[in-house]
Amino acid sequence: MEKLDLSQLDNEEKALEIRYVIAKYIRYWPWYVLFITLFLILTFLFHRYTVDEYEVSGSMMIKTNTSPEARILDRSNIFSTGINLENDILRLKSKGLAREALKKLHFDVEYYAKTNIKAIELYDRSPIRVEVDWSHIQMEGVPVQLEILSANTFRLAKEEVGFMDFNSAVAAGDESIYDKTYEFGEPIETARSKFTVHLVNPGRTNEQVVFRLRNPNALEDSYAKSVQVNLQNEYSSVLRLSTTTTVVEKGRDYINALMESYIGFDLNEKNKIQENTLAFIEDQLGLLEDSLQQKERELQDFKVRNKLLDVSAEFSNILGKMNTLDEMNAEIDYQLDYFEQIRAYMVQKSKDFSDVIAPSVIGIPDPLLNGLIQTLVTLSQDRRKLLATVNENHPEVIKIDVQMEKVQDALFENVVNLIENTKQRKASIQQDIRVYDAEFATLPESESEYSGIFREFKLRESLYTYLLEKRAEAGIAMASNVSDNAILDAARRGTLIFPKKQQNYGLAIVLGFLLPFGFVVVRDIFDETIKDQRDLKKHFMIPQLGIVGYSLKETNKVVLDFPKSAVAESFRSLRSAITYLASGKQTKMILVTSSVSGEGKTFTSLNLASAMALSSKKTVVVGGDLRRPKLASYFGETDRVGLSTYLIGKIEAEEIVMPSTHENLWFVPSGVIPPNPAELLQTPRLTEFLDYLQSRFDVVVFDTPPMGLVSETIDLMRLFDINLYVVRQNYTVKDHLVMINDLFNNKQVKNVYGVFNGIVNSGYHYEGYNYGYGNTYLYSQNNKYMYNYYGDDLENKKKKIKKSQRNIFEKLGKLFKVK
Repeated sequence: MEKLDLSQLDNEEKALEIRYVIAKYIRYWPWYVLFITLFLILTFLFHRYTVDEYEVSGSMMIKTNTSPEARILDRSNIFSTGINLENDILRLKSKGLAREALKKLHFDVEYYAKTNIKAIELYDRSPIRVEVDWSHIQMEGVPVQLEILSANTFRLAKEEVGFMDFNSAVAAGDESIYDKTYEFGEPIETARSKFTVHLVNPGRTNEQVVFRLRNPNALEDSYAKSVQVNLQNEYSSVLRLSTTTTVVEKGRDYINALMESYIGFDLNEKNKIQENTLAFIEDQLGLLEDSLQQKERELQDFKVRNKLLDVSAEFSNILGKMNTLDEMNAEIDYQLDYFEQIRAYMVQKSKDFSDVIAPSVIGIPDPLLNGLIQTLVTLSQDRRKLLATVNENHPEVIKIDVQMEKVQDALFENVVNLIENTKQRKASIQQDIRVYDAEFATLPESESEYSGIFREFKLRESLYTYLLEKRAEAGIAMASNVSDNAILDAARRGTLIFPKKQQNYGLAIVLGFLLPFGFVVVRDIFDETIKDQRDLKKHFMIPQLGIVGYSLKETNKVVLDFPKSAVAESFRSLRSAITYLASGKQTKMILVTSSVSGEGKTFTSLNLASAMALSSKKTVVVGGDLRRPKLASYFGETDRVGLSTYLIGKIEAEEIVMPSTHENLWFVPSGVIPPNPAELLQTPRLTEFLDYLQSRFDVVVFDTPPMGLVSETIDLMRLFDINLYVVRQNYTVKDHLVMINDLFNNKQVKNVYGVFNGIVNSGYHYEGYNYGYGNTYLYSQNNKYMYNYYGDDLENKKKKIKKSQRNIFEKLGKLFKVK
């Protein structure tokens, strides 16, 4: 025997479950389409009336290296490799730098196109340009409508509030300038306004432009806060600058101007050293130039007065040595003066060393002194940059102050030593000069006097030439000076950040699907009624014998009045199943019950009996529900006499069995509602009545009270061959089936079978027909084999479907109709 593969059955069951869930919820597709369409329209309108926002960004490289001297003196920085750009970030976000950037731009006036949809800023596409005098009082933040009348004239008016403009809190404008005609280039001045309008594009006449003045101070605050500065990479010194704007060109220009202003600020800091050097050299040149001219005039006067053209060659060697000594003495005085200035700075203990001149610039070749001063100047510049954004108590400022104190102590000690050494050198040179002066005393008086004048002239000339060279070098250095920072990527394009159109449309589709889907799922979760055959199988332990479709007919006698309908066919299928189950019984005794009233037990009893009668079997249907009788009304009779009348002994059995208008079909009315229906149904007369019916009819269908509400039905079920328990779709509550399940499991009732009534959607679909559970198949109305047999029913169904579809499209058309 081949072994059964349980895993394959498991997979088939899972696939069946998936198909069932899909089929269960896919039938609500019109709601999905409706909500998705609605959300897409709302999203489109949101995009239509929302101003787009873009992110514009650029990047720049920042110099972060620290001088070796500073790292040696600051032991905490010797082995540190971390990148600290907080000072540069704070500087880039400062109001001062924002002010410098805005000076290069024309942001104090905003231009907008006249539109009722949303605000569209024109920026550089504006046909006009407004020049504002901010030294005068201005109407700030008030939109003014300008109409270009011609190439020479325009008209100002108060902007009209649009339908979509809900902002009523707008400052009052200057009423004195409205509704007047002006000429382009003509200054407009009132108590609250002073500006001039220029026409940039003369070809755009008859257009309307709205402009608004923005206070420069408010702009500084706004743009300083709008800029975001972040590290491009954790291990790099590249900063990324970004801002959010509604006009890409405007954001691009501001980011680029901000980066250029930062580079200009850094370059100005570096040029201060060269500027101070040039100022020092100019002062020295001014003093030396007067002295040189005086000595030049003395030399010329001496030559003219003594008619002396040259000095004796024998004294030229001594004169050259004396000139050399004089130059060295003057250079020492120059250095000594510089050292004294440095010591004076050290005594003051100042924090600003921007005026200190590096010794290498003025020709003092001392590497240690030059390195210390350069480090001190750099620290002073960093401190000044930092104080532009923070106060003196900031940890970074305190850290720089500690470094500067260490460098100052080392520098002060070095300068004191240099002053002492320089004074000793000067004393030695002066001693040599006195020796050579004594030799010159032996010269003739005229030659000695000439030599002294000539020596002083050459000394001043050489110093003057030296200073000219240094001034030229400083000028060249200043002209070729560049910033250590550089723009890496200039801002060019913008990225749309709000609204995210593709994301919003996708979200609209998801929400449009999830809202109705979620509603249906939640409804199903909290809905305790039986929804379909799978639901019935989970909560109903009794075998299912048949399925009865939902009847749209206006009569309850569907089998008799509409024998070709699908509902009639379902009762025929139920008849066949009952015939098979009770094949050994001469008279088939059938009881029909349910959980509560309204589940269709009387409807099932009547039509099942009708189906039995149509098969040429004498059939009687008994109205056993003595509390709420309905059977007699289905046949157009009253309940004056009936089962209750018989049970109390007022009438015989033959008198309550009434024939119907259809062959082989009889019925027994319930009779007048008694005060004790439960006791009546348990009397021996009921058993006698059933025996009477069993002897005279082939089929007896007994309609009983709902089993979940009364107790006598359980006792009645033991008297019948087949007990049908009716469950109605979307009506029977799951908890109501607990009683019959317990009775069936405990074997307190036998021969109980379920009938699923009122089926609208029987489950999941396969190629034209719906599968149920158990041994019964319910063919759907689109099965090709049913077209001929159930033609009338199908045609009516098709007409109703088409009519409902037309109604849906008409409602949708009215809903989205543009007025």
